[in-house]
Amino acid sequence: APVPAWVPTGCRSGVVEVERSVTAVLGQDVVLPCRYRAQEQEQVVQVTWLKRGPAGRSAEVAVLNQQHGEHVQEPYVGRVLWRADGALEDGAIILKN
Repeated sequence: APVPAWVPTGCRSGVVEVERSVTAVLGQDVVLPCRYRAQEQEQVVQVTWLKRGPAGRSAEVAVLNQQHGEHVQEPYVGRVLWRADGALEDGAIILKN
């Protein structure tokens, strides 16, 4: 499953909250939840989802950047939707089909 990577700013970092396990049904959409509980004066500027592959290697799935917008890698183009609009503290995605 994709693993979210957060880029926090500031000295102390907040907490990333994810589900330990998410069940998906083949052919249906699935929500991959991820929330960042920021510390005071901290702001999330980018969310990166990675897919962990064999031998611990990771491949980028999607990036949402505050300034540069959204970038989704093949073969996920058209299959990744950001669940929340606005603040990047909610970095959950919907993976279609």
